[in-house]
Amino acid sequence: MFLPVFNISYLLYMLPAFLLSLIIQLYVNSRYTKWRQVLGRSGLNGVQVAKQLSAHTGMYGLSLKGTPGHMTDHYDPRDNTLYLSQGSAQSSSVAAIAITAHEMGHAQQDQEEYLPMRMRSAMVPVVNIGTSVGWIFILLGLLLEISGIAWLGVIAFSAGAIFAIATLPVELNASKRARKMLQSSGIVTSQDELKGVKQTLNAAALTYVAAIATSVMQLLYFTSLIGGGRRRN
Repeated sequence: MFLPVFNISYLLYMLPAFLLSLIIQLYVNSRYTKWRQVLGRSGLNGVQVAKQLSAHTGMYGLSLKGTPGHMTDHYDPRDNTLYLSQGSAQSSSVAAIAITAHEMGHAQQDQEEYLPMRMRSAMVPVVNIGTSVGWIFILLGLLLEISGIAWLGVIAFSAGAIFAIATLPVELNASKRARKMLQSSGIVTSQDELKGVKQTLNAAALTYVAAIATSVMQLLYFTSLIGGGRRRN
């Protein structure tokens, strides 16, 4: 008979990912806290940075809107809109400049039809369905002791891990674009500011590493659970 889905083995598999996520979150918070207290020499806040970078790169059709929450900044390719949280929109800190420029990097990717971004966007519907349906198939397969159904669930659930892996290079590229735009536009001129921008963006990128680790460890756990149950049968 299959073991219950969540047991001590699940904790053993997921504990490293949980610890990694915690360490990364603490590091992200420390970098963000440090550089949000350092004002950029340009004196521009997030909205002004976005407008200047938009003009500098020729992205005149870009819309700017506010979004509630903390560090909820994002670019939506569906309506070509950059959404800035209050902490980024109204602040002229190095952290706010870095985050805004990163999202502008995504806008530039969209404008240039950057292939990895297009591929990631195309995966979203599949991922949403796969992660939802995958759990159902895994649970049904385990309860009914039909490994084929459970393996089908693992395949569907793996879409989340593939999406997490595909997201990392897109985010790294957006950060690379952000640093280049900030320097070429003259918004960031000092080495200290550039250091702050790099540390803020590198820390944010690590959150995607944590997401990959979590997704992969979940897949490994379910694979071992289903494979172990099949061997016992």
